[in-house]
Amino acid sequence: MLWILGLLLAGALCFAMALGVLEIMQLSVPAPSPDSDAVIVLGCQVKMDGTPSVQLEYRLNAALETYQENPRPIVVCGAQGADEPAPEGVVMRDWLVARGVPEEDVLAETESRDTVQNLRNAASLLPEGTRTVTLVTSDYHLPRAIQISRDLGLQADGVGSPCKAEYWFKNHSREVLAWGKYILYRIGLIK
Repeated sequence: MLWILGLLLAGALCFAMALGVLEIMQLSVPAPSPDSDAVIVLGCQVKMDGTPSVQLEYRLNAALETYQENPRPIVVCGAQGADEPAPEGVVMRDWLVARGVPEEDVLAETESRDTVQNLRNAASLLPEGTRTVTLVTSDYHLPRAIQISRDLGLQADGVGSPCKAEYWFKNHSREVLAWGKYILYRIGLIK
């Protein structure tokens, strides 16, 4: 019985350490360059009424501010979930266009269902010769998104939008697990 308690304690300690590493990684994200070739905005939940969730609106506000500092192509990413009335990419594009971003500057990617697909599909939509991108996503998600972009051959920096305080633990816990899944994907143990 004592060994079970020991295993549980060791697991909790490892998880706490992983959360700490994630927090440190968030602090070491490269500052966004106003000279990047493009902006990629990762999707998030769309509400049943077709409007962005609070978390998605945080990302979109950050993307709009980034665009206004230096207009350049924006790729918005995300498929339509079972509980969403439209693809995230379409809702995001419409939100940005409604706030003054020219329609020709916003490319909607609407097929991806996870971060790897988001970034792979977004990269295929970028103008020829694009090498540097500024990623916009939630702060806890940014380090992994930057790593995936680098693994795809892009130079990436980023803008992290805040997450609601009441979801901090849930979001960061999911991100720790997502890092584990991505590492297994990178070494070829899962597809």
